Amino acid sequence: MTDQALVDLAFSMLERSYVPYSHFPVGAALLCADGSVFTGCNIENAAYGPTLCAERAAVAKAVSEGRREFAAIAIAGKGADYCWPCGVCRQVLYEFAPELTVLVARGDGAFVKFPLKELLPHGFGPSSLN
Repeated sequence: MTDQALVDLAFSMLERSYVPYSHFPVGAALLCADGSVFTGCNIENAAYGPTLCAERAAVAKAVSEGRREFAAIAIAGKGADYCWPCGVCRQVLYEFAPELTVLVARGDGAFVKFPLKELLPHGFGPSSLN
């Protein structure tokens, strides 16, 4: 799958976001090592803490379907700036794929590409527990 196709899938999830509080929809598309793709959108909650980010929604879907090896994730929002993953999402992604490629898009469709290790230097992962 091309980077552009993955970003396009992330954008397609914006319409499914449940964002009655922030009004800031986010979509994600997670490419697994086997070529399968899982999508997600942000799902807000009035209590705020239980809010689920699009990235974590995609990871939860993938893991619940038996996938644990990820190659890339695309994250898209409607804003003028790139839609960067929050710290919690960076940590969840690092748990499964420290070598993950992260594509972040802005509302006009432009996107940039970074390794997760650059977005979360010195990440805490399973090997940190040894």
